[in-house]
Order: sequence, then C-alpha cells, then structure tokens
Amino acid sequence: MNYAELKTYDVANGPGIRVSLFVSGCTHACKGCFNEEAWDFNYGKPYTDEVIDQIIDTMSFGAYRGITFLGGEPLDPKNQSEVLKTAKKVKEVYPDKDIWLFTGYLYEDLTGKMAKECPDLEEILSLVDVLVDGPYVEAKRNIMLLFRGSENQRLIDMNKTREKGEIVLWEREISRE
Repeated sequence: MNYAELKTYDVANGPGIRVSLFVSGCTHACKGCFNEEAWDFNYGKPYTDEVIDQIIDTMSFGAYRGITFLGGEPLDPKNQSEVLKTAKKVKEVYPDKDIWLFTGYLYEDLTGKMAKECPDLEEILSLVDVLVDGPYVEAKRNIMLLFRGSENQRLIDMNKTREKGEIVLWEREISRE
C-alpha cells in the first residue's frame, strides 16, 4: 500500500486533534473529489512499519483523540490489510483513542456481499468507532456539514450500531470542560 499524506496534527477529519492517514488508491472516481491525485494506487510513498511506528509515537501525546483513515479509499480490497494492521496496533496501544474511517462504500455494501469477499473487512469494521460512508456527490455538496462533504454521506456510530443491530448516526458531544 502507498499513502498520499500523513497529517500528524489534524482537526478537520474528526473531533479533537488527530492523526490522519490518506491512503492511495481509489476506484470510486467521484466527480469533484478533493483528493483526485490519491486515486492512483502508486501515488505517494510506500506504507511501511516505520510509518506505523511514527503514527503510534505521534499519538502518545495525551491531547490526541484518535486516528482517521481516508484517502483514496481505505477499504479498497488492496488497502485493507495495511489498514487493519494499523487499526489493530492503534487499539492495542491506545484502547481509549477512537478510529474514524471515511469510505466511498455504503455501510450496507460493506456488511453484505463485500464482507464475504474481503477477509479483513469485518475485523476492520469491528475496530472503527465512526464510519463516514458513501461517495462524495458533487450535486449534494454542502460546506456546512460537519466532517463530510456531501449530504448523502453519513456519520455512523459503529459502537452503537453494533449494539443495536441497526444504523445509529453519530452525534457530536459537547464538552462542558
């Protein structure tokens, strides 16, 4: 797997201070995509164990709330093994930090046919706290949306979704500190 960018201080792709990993490779080719160069699976730099170590080291500072995977397409079958490896390491070292993942796939597709074809997918989804699903649709672009670009995309609270057995949307928590 290659990655297009590693942001070690990001506040735009999930709540709080985060590490954001933009993986390379995407076959969705959404019109108006903000990261078109990352469609190419060969774009960027090789994703290595040293990059994972950098992510883990960066997240050691207490102010970090979690990691966000986006791209490209983190759940493309070509990217899943490295995304899983990283997500497992993050949860192992930092069980209280959250994992957000942006995907152009719909949740229903990920948990249906695609889950049967991709051996790592179910485990990846079991580690994700918030899944931002759905392709970017330029005609539904809305710059007022929180953490997403178009109105068709959903912020799915994966922990509550697993508990209830149905999709539960994420709601922003207001800190009283």
